[in-house]
Amino acid sequence: MKAPNEVVTRALLRQVNVPGLDRPAALITLDNGLDHTKPNTFGPGGLASLDEAITAALAADPAFIAVTGKPYIFCVGADIVGLPQLADRAQALEIGRLGHRVFARLKDSTVPTFAFVNGAAMGGGLELALHCHYRTLSGGAAALALPEVSLGLVPGWGGTQLLPNLIGIPAATQVIIQNPLMQNKMLKPKQAAELGIADILLEPADFLERSLEWAAGVVRGQVTVTRPAVDKDMWAGVLYFARETLNQRLHGAVPAAYKALDLLETAKDGDFAAGTAAEDEALADLVFSEELRSGLYAFDLVQRRAKRPAGAPDKGLARTITKVGIVGAGLMASQLALLFARRLQVPVVMTDLDQSRVDKGVGYVHTQIEKAVTKGRMDKNTAAKLYGLVSGTVDKSAFADADFVIEAVFEDLGVKKQVWAELEKIVSPEAVLATNTSSLSITEMAAELEHPERVVGFHFFNPVAVLPLLEIVRGERTDDVTLATAFAVGKQLKKSSVLVKDAPAFVVNRLLTRFLGTVFAAVDAGTPLDVANSALDPLGLPMRPLALLQLVGPAVAYHVGGTLHAAYPDRFSVSENLKRIADSGRPLVVDDQVNEEVAALLVVGDQPLTAEQVRQNALDALAQEIRLMLDEGVVAEAQDIDLCMILGAGWPFHLGGVTPYLDRTGTSERVTGQRFLPPGAASLPA
Repeated sequence: MKAPNEVVTRALLRQVNVPGLDRPAALITLDNGLDHTKPNTFGPGGLASLDEAITAALAADPAFIAVTGKPYIFCVGADIVGLPQLADRAQALEIGRLGHRVFARLKDSTVPTFAFVNGAAMGGGLELALHCHYRTLSGGAAALALPEVSLGLVPGWGGTQLLPNLIGIPAATQVIIQNPLMQNKMLKPKQAAELGIADILLEPADFLERSLEWAAGVVRGQVTVTRPAVDKDMWAGVLYFARETLNQRLHGAVPAAYKALDLLETAKDGDFAAGTAAEDEALADLVFSEELRSGLYAFDLVQRRAKRPAGAPDKGLARTITKVGIVGAGLMASQLALLFARRLQVPVVMTDLDQSRVDKGVGYVHTQIEKAVTKGRMDKNTAAKLYGLVSGTVDKSAFADADFVIEAVFEDLGVKKQVWAELEKIVSPEAVLATNTSSLSITEMAAELEHPERVVGFHFFNPVAVLPLLEIVRGERTDDVTLATAFAVGKQLKKSSVLVKDAPAFVVNRLLTRFLGTVFAAVDAGTPLDVANSALDPLGLPMRPLALLQLVGPAVAYHVGGTLHAAYPDRFSVSENLKRIADSGRPLVVDDQVNEEVAALLVVGDQPLTAEQVRQNALDALAQEIRLMLDEGVVAEAQDIDLCMILGAGWPFHLGGVTPYLDRTGTSERVTGQRFLPPGAASLPA
């Protein structure tokens, strides 16, 4: 049995003689025949192969059965590429039941079963491991997760039933619901072991040998595995709190998260058959939802398009970077210094106007390194190396031998032009000059330089260590060598880079400013702050508008808004109320509630809008702006808009970014006369 286009993961069985056992063990290795960049997945063909391997293993009367994966990969779950090909609900039910039936053979086996989790284990791969009686885990496993909710699904092969009864309901709720909704957060091996997902954590160098030895010890009775009892008394309370949290954050917008809560509730009674049957039904419901199609579209963007940026030059043109200079030593500059030192492993030097600022910046870097060591995220040898790589000075001549210099100074064109004019006399003609500007023109910034071709926009998002997007901006005279070097550096920094045309505020800030501007226009007109703030709740965005404004900073938002107003006065207004908030220096929201003292400073009209009107105005504005950006060639395609919003603004997977939602609600066609994506690209077929 094989689905169309399925790359079948074979379950390869071999007999292994293990010292101390009177008969061989059966070792099943999952391998799709491709390298580690193409992980093992399960479709119908892969499940059938595993089923056959288990049958053959049991027939040989082994000392134990163990399942492991090819190098670096255990299994990353179901073949989600095949999900849109399912014809009807009956097929969806069958794929769920097939996985349950095959995996249950390991759970119900009278022969001891082990999962040797040697590498990445996600979704159905982790669920397979949970069905085994015992689990060893490699310290080199790259990622461990049950990420289904982020896609619009639920763990559908036993995860919602097995995990809470193994590690308890609070931790299971975190892994199954909270982590997927937090930019699809993964577990490190140490975290998974501490939670109790694995019985023992082993070094990767000789992982298989040590796993076989440990398993033999279990079988002989020399190793005893103890697991703490699961507290059932707190079950209902934890799920109630989780549901309230979801309501406050998502407002019912992500059906998969609520389905997962229902399934976790079912798991309390321990009726595994009833629980897995409920998983089958939930999976069948969600497979034919718009949220899943949008989630799969977003997943494809993040996993594929982000790794092959549209329009990037030949990487062979990139220059090697041996030293980095950073102009500025404020918070953003300090974050950049730490990132460059960690990822590039080259000297990084910061400069600023006076020594006290430089010392503060270097001190921030050292403090973050110390915290990483204290929390066990960095060893002392690495920390010592990073201490030595990051330095600071007030003398810009330290940049003379730098290959890559990035500025993170005040967002003022004159200031930035002055910085580059001074630095061009110091650095070599080949050095790349990058600016972290969030809205200013790269072309204008470089216009008066002798070598404008080596200036490029390198726009990070705050916090730098968390948000993966990097907008790489090509000025009118930026050459291919500079651009290729920028993309190569972005890859070394482990960022997802998108090529952006030199246009005001680029992609994310332009759209967020238009979005927030529409909301604030409603406030200026007289709409109560709490109505405007909650108007977008049905979308399930990661933040309400006022919380987003506070994160960005009212002063920054006002400044960027002014830049865009100067460029597009017909679409971007400047709100004096936003200036009043910025000038007050006080938070507009506290614990998601409007600060009435700040609200009292606002001057508003007498034409309030309803929440529905605010929401539709905001969506209409986004549709119009995206169409204009595509017509201007700010990015190559609508997919790049969505990728930027997902990675730079946390726009949720269940919306597919921005454009699928605008298409799905009919907003795109009503406002612009056309869809952004072909029918079925991120939605159910017509």
